[in-house]
Parts: sequence; structure tokens; C-alpha cells
Amino acid sequence: MPPTIGVLALQGDVREHVRALEAVGAHAVPVRRRSELDAVDGLVLPGGESSTIDKLLRAFDLYEPLRERLRAGLPAYGSCAGMILLADRVEGAIEGQRTLGGIDVTVRRNAFGRQVDSFETDLSIEGIEDGPLHAVFIRAPWVEEVGPAARVVGRVEGGPAAGRIVAVRQGPLLVTSFHPEVTGDTRVHRLFVEIVGQDRS
Repeated sequence: MPPTIGVLALQGDVREHVRALEAVGAHAVPVRRRSELDAVDGLVLPGGESSTIDKLLRAFDLYEPLRERLRAGLPAYGSCAGMILLADRVEGAIEGQRTLGGIDVTVRRNAFGRQVDSFETDLSIEGIEDGPLHAVFIRAPWVEEVGPAARVVGRVEGGPAAGRIVAVRQGPLLVTSFHPEVTGDTRVHRLFVEIVGQDRS
């Protein structure tokens, strides 16, 4: 049976993530309720506005249930705002903003600049074969600091942002600064499906 992977459907590129997950063999479902969260083997936290998603998680009574499942080992993948939500620490957070936590990193919100500073580049990600990924960064965060529990799996490789950390993994949790769902390259989603599969075995 393919794994059932939820996509947090409060804001962001939900349909695009669902399509990418289904393209690599997962059963993908939107998640807005506790019962839907309880039924998934893994969860994608898409991009959007991290502080808004934080508020919506609380409004939909999902914050504590999701935090508990993450602590219990639920595999999760966060892109852009999802990276911020899964970080233990955030620089530039809006007053009152909370994260779900789980990855031992410090993330800087909007680190690459405003919408007009969005950019694309090719980079390599540990665990992904067949050449570099084309990565799209939109008002993206980067990782300022990585604690001993987490592992850097991707950095910007050229330009003024060269060396910046943009992908990290810790156990069954994976985060990227960029949006793989918008490029048609499903290799990040395939990697996450593999992580979920390893967790189920």
C-alpha cells in the first residue's frame, strides 16, 4: 500500500504538492482537521506566510495535535514557510509567532529579501541523485545555525548567497528554503516519500 501523505491545507501551494506526491506514488490528501491529521503517515507543510499559518493552526485546533505527532516521530517535509514552522528557533519572527519545532536549527525569515528579490538557481541535495535541482526561492528563509542533532543537506552553490544553508534533515524531518512543487521536478517529494516509507517499515 502506498503511504498516505497529508498536505497542510491552510495556505500555500496545496494542489501543487498533492500533484507532486501523487506523481511519485503516494496517496496525497489535504489536511485541515484533526481527524485528517490522525490518518496520515507523513505531512507536507507548504510555503505561504509562516505567521499566518501559525494563527490558522491555532484557529483550526491543529497546533497542539500536530506538535504532539511531530514529537512522536511523524515524518514531515516543510518548504519555505514550512521550514520556519519546523525550526526550533526563528530570527525575525513576528511578535507572538510560534513554531511547531522539531529541527535543531535557527532560521531567518525572509532572509533572501522581498518578493522582488526572488531568484532561481541550481543546487545539489544530499540524497537526491541524477544531477542538481533547479530551485525557486520566493521570499525565502535561510538557516543561520544548525545544532548537533540536525544535518545540512543543501547549500546555495554560487552568486552572492553562496554557502547559505537551504536544506536540512533531522531524522524523519526534512526542510528546504525553496519551492520544489513549482518546477515539475518531483525528486524532493520522492525523497520525502522514501523517508515516510522507511519510517513505516
